[in-house]
Amino acid sequence: MLSRIAESLFWIGRYLERAEDTCRIVEVHLQLLIDDPSVDQDEAAFTLLAVMGAPAPEVADTNEVMRALCYDANSAGSIAAALGGAREAARRARETVSIEMWEAINTTWNSVKGGRLQRMRPTSAFKHVRERCAVISGTADQTMSHDEGWLFLTLGRSLERVDMTARMISTAAVTAGTQSAWNNVLRGCGAHHAFVRTYGGVTTDRDAAEFLLLDRLFPRSVVHSLRAAESALIELDQSERRVGFDDDAQRLLGTARAALEYRLPGRILDDLPRRMAELQRTVTQVSETITNRYFVGATAASWQGGQ
Repeated sequence: MLSRIAESLFWIGRYLERAEDTCRIVEVHLQLLIDDPSVDQDEAAFTLLAVMGAPAPEVADTNEVMRALCYDANSAGSIAAALGGAREAARRARETVSIEMWEAINTTWNSVKGGRLQRMRPTSAFKHVRERCAVISGTADQTMSHDEGWLFLTLGRSLERVDMTARMISTAAVTAGTQSAWNNVLRGCGAHHAFVRTYGGVTTDRDAAEFLLLDRLFPRSVVHSLRAAESALIELDQSERRVGFDDDAQRLLGTARAALEYRLPGRILDDLPRRMAELQRTVTQVSETITNRYFVGATAASWQGGQ
């Protein structure tokens, strides 16, 4: 497979997951402000923007959160920018992406471009983006051969899910003690129903963190996503090694997963924001390692006149 195509599919997975999960994180933030009037809205906005890696504004409020993380296509972490990035990546891989998948991505982009997302009510906008991302993922699953291209798409989606779930857990850890913080995060991850079935109706901080971090059966948990990324890398590697791991990305992911799974259960909440920040840095390192191994040379050559 051409490195250009592999990189495009990898980033389609990342951008679509980023758009969906940013919807979930901002929705959790807005719900927390409604559920707990004692929360300082400006401080909560600063905290959320910091967790999401957005540039620190002079004044942070709900409007700034919506602009930076949802509507502004020039803001790198916004939903609009992520959907635009997914469409551009799909355009670059047009010969590999199925017609149905391209139409689903293009339709989604056309439905939000030009400020259309901003003209919707926030709850309607979030629901629309989540549903469109689910349509694209389902279309890809049903219309793409599950070959190398599919593995790169899955790899990108899984890495981004680890990163964004870690950010969502960080928001809950920072606001721990406020009314229904972890309940809102569980709902934001689409995990509340699965959590209640597993643990019962009473939500404790430890149980919620344990479920989102360690549950091996829930597809949005950190451990499940790390395992999915590892599996994709193993299938892409194709080398028959009987000892250790030659691939740095596999080693980083395996180390991160083991650090979570073998931690003492009673210490799951200890220093959680710092550990989630470390996990995000690991995802960045893994992404750089994958880029160096598979995507170097993917950028099209540009003409330099007279040189």
